[in-house]
This record gives sequence, structure tokens and C-alpha cells, in this order.
Amino acid sequence: MKLDKPVPGGPCWTELGTSDLEAAKRFYADVFGWRPETDPRAEAGGYTLAHLGDAAVAALTPLFQESQPVAWNVSFAVPDVDTTVRAVQDAGGSVVLEPMDVFDLGRFAVVADPGGAVFQLWQARSFAGAGLFNAPGALGWVELMTRTPGLVTAFYTTVFGWTVNASEHYTQWGIDGADFGGMVEMGDKFPHEVPSHWLPYFAVEDVEATAEASTQAGGGVLMEPTSVPEGPRIAVLRDPQGAVFGIYRAADEG
Repeated sequence: MKLDKPVPGGPCWTELGTSDLEAAKRFYADVFGWRPETDPRAEAGGYTLAHLGDAAVAALTPLFQESQPVAWNVSFAVPDVDTTVRAVQDAGGSVVLEPMDVFDLGRFAVVADPGGAVFQLWQARSFAGAGLFNAPGALGWVELMTRTPGLVTAFYTTVFGWTVNASEHYTQWGIDGADFGGMVEMGDKFPHEVPSHWLPYFAVEDVEATAEASTQAGGGVLMEPTSVPEGPRIAVLRDPQGAVFGIYRAADEG
């Protein structure tokens, strides 16, 4: 990711909705060295910030609705959530959760692109988002897994004004050319029941060692460590509750 802080239109935060918050705290502490701190306020509903040093890097939360899947979610920074929600609808997307205020921290909404991939919008007030990017244990890339690449490319460029860097094998998203993520077309190798979704990638020092740590902590490996042509060494993992996330070797950036 060529971004090192939250900027309008870019990824600013990622959070896990999980069926077992305490187990998730233990797992990610073992795998990434995160230090979790749960908001003690009853109205926060168990919302837990994960820290590396003094920097908040992600959140872990209980599931708030019966229909909510166990999954990682990606948030994008916007100057005005309500305006962006209207832009999402005008471009063919849908609203999953209407805009709402989160204490004095900011305002957010949950929306979906025309292909069904769900993501979040964040209008910062006292909380801008992650305090660290691209460092081991921190968010470093976001990837859209979709079955409708042409449709959603038009959607995201309309809503966010993203730049598109497309090659024969991979499409990268950027802000004024500063790439922060990519897009993969979900082909036959993906089970039909797996919906389009956003997948966060976290930087690590050693992909093999982190995959092994995930396994030892009760998780699994969905894609074994592999080197991407002209790209980083990566793997895709699954936590014990079923949430999927990616990792890549931080030294391979750029």
C-alpha cells in the first residue's frame, strides 16, 4: 500500500465481526502480537481495539445481528458519509446499514457494491482510523474478490474516483496513482456460496512463520505461502471462527 495514513477515498480501518470475541483476542495476539483493549461502556457492545505499541491497527467485535457473517470488514474514509451513501445508491449499490454516529469518534454506514461486496464508510471526527499501515501486524493492502469486475470497476471509480492500474493478471486500485489495493475475479475455483467480498491483507515479517503460527493457534491456511510474479510473498489464512484474511511479507513492498 502506497498510503501510510487515512486519506479520503482510501482504506482507513478494518474490523472483525466474530462469534467468539475472547477466542479472537487470543488468536490474533498469538499471530500478530496485538494487544486488545475492550471498550468498557455497555453501549459499545464489546467493541475491542487491537494495538501494536500505542497505535490502534484494527478492531474485533461481537456479531451485532443474527444475519451478520463472521468476517473481516474494510472501511474507507469519506468526508461526508451521507453524501457518499447517496452516491453509492446512484451508482447501483445498496445500503446495508444507514448512516449513524459513533459517540464522538465519527459517523459510519455499511453499504454494498452492485456485485454484493459489503464495505463500510467512515467519516472521521476524533478517530481517523488506523494509526499504522504497512508494518508487521498492520493493514497493508485490501483486495476485492468479485464475480462482476466490469460492473464494480465502474461503480468504485464513480463513487470514489479511484485510479485503475490494470494488467493482464491483476487490477490495482489507487488514489491519484497511489495504489492501495486490488481486484480478483472469482472464477470456478471459488465455491458458488462464497459471496463477493473485501479481503484485508496484513504485513508480516515472515509469511511461512505466520501461517504456522495461525495453524498452531487453531486457525487454518486456505492458500499456502506463494510468491506472486513481480509481487510479494503472500498467503491466505482463516481464524478458528472462520474469518478469512491475507498476509504478505512486508519486505516485499514496492
